[in-house]
Order: sequence, then structure tokens, then C-alpha cells
Amino acid sequence: MMMFLVLKEQLKSFYGRFATFSNGAVKFVYALTGFLLLNQNLGFMTQLKSPVVPLILALASAFLPYGAISFLLALFMLAHIYTVSFEIALVTAVFLIVVALLYYGFQPGDSFWLVLTPMAFLFKIPFVIPLLAGLAGSLVTVIPVSCGIVLYYILQYVKQNAGLLTNDASVDITQKFVQVIKALVSNQAMMVMIAVAVAGVLVVYLIRMLSVDYAWILAIVLGTIVQLAAVFVGDYLFDVSVPIGELVAGAFLSVLLAGIYHFFVFAVDYSRTEYTQFEDDEYVYYVKAVPKVAVSKPDVRVQRINNPAGGRRARR
Repeated sequence: MMMFLVLKEQLKSFYGRFATFSNGAVKFVYALTGFLLLNQNLGFMTQLKSPVVPLILALASAFLPYGAISFLLALFMLAHIYTVSFEIALVTAVFLIVVALLYYGFQPGDSFWLVLTPMAFLFKIPFVIPLLAGLAGSLVTVIPVSCGIVLYYILQYVKQNAGLLTNDASVDITQKFVQVIKALVSNQAMMVMIAVAVAGVLVVYLIRMLSVDYAWILAIVLGTIVQLAAVFVGDYLFDVSVPIGELVAGAFLSVLLAGIYHFFVFAVDYSRTEYTQFEDDEYVYYVKAVPKVAVSKPDVRVQRINNPAGGRRARR
């Protein structure tokens, strides 16, 4: 345990010295992962499939805010979808514009949830997003998480029906719009996963805000249990089947990643909890103080002992 605490302090020290470089590196990896996943799961526009294009865009993203990176990823995704179906590209663009106007005009700093959610689904760890959103965000974080789930199922719809969508030129454009919207609205799997994510975020957020020992750990465990229970309820009511092996593996990895986040962000020592009380003219305050776990970096010094007589090191 001490080794990990020392590593944490070393990483904090490194970030303090090289914050600009570290932020740029994180944005580069974040953007590159998004572009590569889009090429892997869509990849319909051949001009964008070259590895050079995602690399150049990711390098540019290292110097941009997260909102601008999300905008680039949205354009990249729409270009791939447009190659298959103009109608779906238009529906997706309208959806993104509505989300941007109604939510991100007030919470512009949360744009990364809209990107991280489909990423987590593609990596088969969907439960990690509600856990992290509940730990790091607020109750309104359910909005970008839910919208990210919708984007994921749009990508899946395009991927699974690419051949049919490309060859349906004889279908009237109005009918195409109706088919696309109906396919998305009637997708029971998408609705179940939105309900799972909302339940997970609410449970994790409400529990981690409680003034009880190990609140964050309880939030992670109970949030995972609630999400698994919601999936089984959705399976029973709407016949939305999820492979058990994939479900368990995804839940385990999600708990592990949430635990790592908890260690680096909220590591406290409950054994040294203190309670105090003070008051002013109007209120009496009861305060619970829990110290954070922190260790100093080991200071290793090597001292050379010379022999005064011969100038050589003394030997035992």
C-alpha cells in the first residue's frame, strides 16, 4: 500500500511540474482513441481511414479544449455516416445540435461524457461511466451520459445496416426519416441501458455525498449492484439479453477502474476522523473532519565515508 501512496505523490509532483505537457498528452490520447474507434467501427469514408488523418487530428486536439475536441469527433463521425446515409447523418446532426444548445450551453465542461460513454460501450465496460460520473459529476451528468448512449446505438444501427441503407435509393426520403427515427425510438436495448446508467449515476452520487465512513467505496459497490440488477430486470421485462461472461467481466473492470479513480482522488484515513463543534450568532455547526492519506517522497541520500589517514573509503 505504501508503494502506491508514494507513486501517487510522485505523479502529483510530476503533474505539478509538467501540467501543460500532461494535459496535452491526455487530450492527444483521448482524441486519438476516439478517432481510431470511429474508423474501426464505421470507416465508411475511405479518405478518413488512413492512420495519418487521426494522428494529425489528435495532435491538433492536444492544444484544444475538450469542447472543441468533441466538435471534431462529431464532424468525423458525421462524415462516416453521411457516406452511408444522408438521412441518418442529418438526424444525428440535429440530435447533437439540440444537445449542444439545451445542455452544453450551460455545462460546457461536461462535453467529454458525451464521448467517453460510447467509448466505454465499445470497450465493453459500460458500467464504468455511471460510476465515474456519479463520483466526479453531479445529478445533471445523467444528461450527457444518456445522450452518449444514444450516440452509441446510432453507431451500432449504422454499422449493422450499412448495406441496406446504401442500397435503398428507391425509398422515399420521408419514409427513410420515419424508419430511422422509429428504429431508434423502439430500440428497447437502448432504453434499458439509459435506465441502467441513470440509476447508476443517481445511486453513486447520492451515496458518495453521505457523511458516512467509506462512502465512496459503498457508492462504487452499490452502484455496480444496482446497474447489474437493472440489466437483469430489463432482460426479464423486455427480453434484452446480455452475455453473462461479458456482463461480469465488464462489471469487474468497471469496479477496478472506479477504485483506481477513488484512490487517486479521494484517499482518506477514516481511523483519524475528528469531530468538532462551533457556533455563531445564528447557527451551531457540527463538523466531521477526515484527513487525506498523504506520504512524503522518500529522501534517499548516499553518504561516502573517507579514511582520514589514507584517503580511502573505510571498510567493514
